[in-house]
Order: sequence, then C-alpha cells, then structure tokens
Amino acid sequence: MIAFLGINSFITLETSAEEKTSPPDLVSEAAIVLESNSGQVLYEKNANHVMYPASLTKIATAIYAIEKGKLNDIVTISADARNVDGTRVYLEEGEKVPLEKLIQGLLINSGNDAGVAIAEHLSGSIEQFSFDINNYLRKVVGVRDTHFVNPHGLFDAEHTTTAEDLAKITQYAMKNETFRNIFGTKEFEWHGEAWDTTLITHHKILKGEFPYDSVTGGKTGYVNESGFTLATTAEKENLSLIVITLNSTYEVQTYNDTLKLLDYSFENYTNSYIEKGTTFTVGDEEYKNPKTLITTTSINDNIVRKINKDGTLNLVNQDGMLIASYQLEKISIGEINHPVELANSSSNEVNMMKIDTKVISLIIVLLASIAIVFHLNRRYGV
Repeated sequence: MIAFLGINSFITLETSAEEKTSPPDLVSEAAIVLESNSGQVLYEKNANHVMYPASLTKIATAIYAIEKGKLNDIVTISADARNVDGTRVYLEEGEKVPLEKLIQGLLINSGNDAGVAIAEHLSGSIEQFSFDINNYLRKVVGVRDTHFVNPHGLFDAEHTTTAEDLAKITQYAMKNETFRNIFGTKEFEWHGEAWDTTLITHHKILKGEFPYDSVTGGKTGYVNESGFTLATTAEKENLSLIVITLNSTYEVQTYNDTLKLLDYSFENYTNSYIEKGTTFTVGDEEYKNPKTLITTTSINDNIVRKINKDGTLNLVNQDGMLIASYQLEKISIGEINHPVELANSSSNEVNMMKIDTKVISLIIVLLASIAIVFHLNRRYGV
C-alpha cells in the first residue's frame, strides 16, 4: 500500500504488490519516504508513532521564522538565549544579530541559542512561541500529531511529533527558496562577538562523508531520549524525496537507513504528469484539471486513465488497481480552446485523441459556406 500526503490532507492509495525491489529492512524505530511533488508516501515504518524529534524541531522553527519574521530584523540576544544548553553558535548576551543569520546558525550548526533568540524575538517568550508555532503547524502546514514546547528540540516529555508530520513540515518548508538555500548549505562563514569560525553542516551525507550526489539538504538531531534522528532531501531525474528516520541507537545506523531508502525509492519509482488545463470529454460533458497533476508510480506500472461521468479521473495500473484519483472541474463548451482528451462513453476510458475546437469551428463555417453557395447556384444559377 502507498499513500498521498498533501499539505492539508492524507489520501490512501493502492499499487501493485509486485515491486522491482523489496522495501529495505531498517534499524530506525520509525521512518518515512515522501515524494515531495506528488505528496506520495513511498515507504513508511511506524510513521504515525508519537516520538521525540530532537533537533529536527529546528526545521519547523526555521520556516516559521522565515514566513513570520523579517530576515533583516536585528535581534538582541537575551541571557536565556546565551545560557541555553546543548549545541550553540556562542551568542553573547546583548549581541545584536540579524534574524537571517540566526536561522543560518540554527539549521547549519544546530544552535540552540539561535533557536531561543528567534523564539523570543518572534513571540516574546518560549511559552508564547510554542503556542504560536503549534497553531501555525496545524493550520498552515496541516500536521496532526505534533506538539512542540520549545524551538530547538531539547528533551521535554511533551515535545513530540511523528515521522509523517516531520515529512509534511519539511515538504512545506522546501517550497520556500530561502529555506532551501540554508537547508542545503554545507559551509558558512560565521563572525560573532565570541566566535569566528566556519560553520559546517552536521549532516554527513550532505557534507560528503557518505557520498550521495542527489542529496540537496538535511538536518541532524540527537538527545538521549530520542536517539539519532535525521531529515534528508534528495533530487534525481524527476523525483524529489524527503526521508525522515527517527530513533537509531547509533549514528551510522540512521545514515545507513537513509541511504537504503534513497536507493530503494530512486530505483523503483517515477513521476508522471498531466498538464494544467488538460480537458477531458465524456459523453456530452467537458472537464479540465485546475492544476498540473503529479503522480508517483512504480516503474513496473502501466497506467490507464479512466474518467467517470461525474468528472472523477482515475489512474489505474495494469492489474486494475487504483493508483490515484482526482476531481476535475466541469466546464462549458465555450471555455474549451485547447486540445481535449476524449473518453469513450461505454468504457469511460480516455482515448488519447486530440481535437482542436478552433479547427472544428473553422470546418463548420467552411461547410456552411459551401452549402450556401451550392443552394444559390441551384436556385439562381449564380
């Protein structure tokens, strides 16, 4: 079974039981692979189990700050930010730092002090920030099982999420160019009052310790209670993947699991497209898709398009299994000014015949003109 994850929806789909390669066995307690463009889940293991994310929390903090703050805002560092535990970028109390630089320190070096400074700047306090970001994640991103109580992921028994929700959050964040650029940064020159250094991403695939050319970004996480956690994005050919692994005992295990999932997904799946505005006809009714439709399917599947009289477009594989279903928009004849796809009225299967309605109109006018000339010639001899 495979599934679609939209930003605000979750649609279960089915595909052929026969795969080119069997899904890998993983050590991580939970994992998910999401195709970012289609929203289709290609692999899942305990994806809905509530777990501790550790610093993968910072993906949510970063996109929230990018969307809700002003990147050139100057943030004054508080004593609480200066004194937070864990990984830091060594901010000093009273230091003034642009918001964008704090987001870079947050994602690239996993700076907990940057996270606190961001939260206090945006919401005034950690408590208010937690309320604000949870509301944002539910209403804007569409998560279902996430509850954050801080901006950095240091352990709190009430700070929880799921692999599925983290994939949704990353999917949403990757639509933002500023986030993508920072998430994929390997090195960044950091100049602060207490620390001048080159920040190097902690993600070992991204920085080349585990070479994989298709990887475009990533974030690591670890606290004792969460085990090792990892978020990874990768692109190859027409696939854009998000891989989340949660709770590995050893760091190398989460990287091995991620590499297995990348190989499995790239080797077994591909995307197909139906362009925005493509028009389908069934009987006397015309329908069009309001946006480009992207479907991820097994490379072994042969997909047939079927359309119902209510305008539902179904994609079915060679075994008759439903791969995806889309509701098309009903239109009037006057709206059609581009090629259409006709559906057979008996089987409702799409014929890949293209008809340009402008050409049809021209033919009708031409035939009418010929008929008038013929009539006049017979009656008046003209």
